[in-house]
Amino acid sequence: MRKLMNTVDTILTESLDGLAAAHADILTLGGGHKFVRRRLLRPGKVALVSGGGSGHEPMHTGFVGVGMLDAACPGQVFTSPTPDQIAEAIEAVDGGAGTLLIVKNYEGDVMNFEMAAELSSARIERVLTNDDVAVENRISTTGRRGVAGTLVVEKIVGAAAEAGLDLSALKELGDRVNSSTRSMGVALSSCTVPASGKPTFDIGDGEMEVGVGIHGEAGRRRDRLRSADAIAEEVCDLIAADFGDLRGRRALLLVNGFGATPLMELYLMYHSARRLFEQRGVVIARSLVGSLVTSLDMAGCSITLSLLDDNALRYWDAPVHTASLRWGM
Repeated sequence: MRKLMNTVDTILTESLDGLAAAHADILTLGGGHKFVRRRLLRPGKVALVSGGGSGHEPMHTGFVGVGMLDAACPGQVFTSPTPDQIAEAIEAVDGGAGTLLIVKNYEGDVMNFEMAAELSSARIERVLTNDDVAVENRISTTGRRGVAGTLVVEKIVGAAAEAGLDLSALKELGDRVNSSTRSMGVALSSCTVPASGKPTFDIGDGEMEVGVGIHGEAGRRRDRLRSADAIAEEVCDLIAADFGDLRGRRALLLVNGFGATPLMELYLMYHSARRLFEQRGVVIARSLVGSLVTSLDMAGCSITLSLLDDNALRYWDAPVHTASLRWGM
C-alpha cells in the first residue's frame, strides 16, 4: 500500500487539520475533530447538518460554508459518525430555527443520525437520500443507497436555507429534489482502505464492476471492460428507464469521479452521457463534472441526472462558497 500518510491512526485528524488551515476563512473544527462547521453562523437560519464515513472527500466536509452545509461530521473511513459527534454538531450550529439532517441511506448513517436527533433538544427534520438506481430491490432492508445525488440535495437545499426558508419547507424541498434525482456508478478498480492495506475487491485488468457503491460494495455484476460510449449507454438507459418519459424535462447532469479518474476521462463520459440524454429529449440546463463524491482511490465514475423545476434551478444557481464548490460570490 502506497499512500501519503504518517500513520493509519492519524490520517483522518491530520487531514482535517489541513482542511481547516487551508480554508480558515470558511470553516473551523469542532472539539476533538468531531465535526467541521461553518466559521460564521447566521442566527435565525435553519442549520443543515450532514456527514458520513470519510474517504468520500470532498463530500461532506468540503461542502461546509455559505450556501451549503453548516456542519459535517466525518466518521472513520467508510464508517458512520457516532451519535455524539452528530449531536454535538447540531448543538454547535443550531441558530434557533431548527436543524435539517441530510442523511445517505446506509444502515449505520440512518441509525446514528436518528439517535443523535433523539439526544438533541433542537427541532429536527431529516431528508434521506437514495438516488442509486443500481440497487434493484426497492423493498430490501435498507433500500437504495444515497450516492452522488446527495451533493445535489445539499446544494439546492443549502441555497434555500440561505434564502430564509423554514424547516418544514426545506424538508419538503429536499425530499422533492431527492425524488427527482437518479445516479449509477461503474468502477474500473477497487479502493484501498488505509486500515486494511489491501484492495477491497479483486478485479482484472479487462474487467469492470457495474453498479458499484461508494464504499467499494459489489455492483449489479462483474463484466468485461467496454468502451466509454457503451458504459454510458447502459448507465443512462437505466437512469432514464427509472424516470420514465423525459422529453422536454430540464435537468442537471453530474459526472462524478471516484477518486482516481482523470478529468480527461470524466469529460469524455460527460460528452457521451449528454448526447444520450439529449437523444431522449432531456434539456441539459446545468452541468457539473469532477471528483466530488469519491471512494478513496477507486477508478471509475458515476452519472447523476437531477430534474430541475424553476425553484431547483434558481437555488442551484445561487451563490455558494465552500472549500470545494464556489460560484457567484
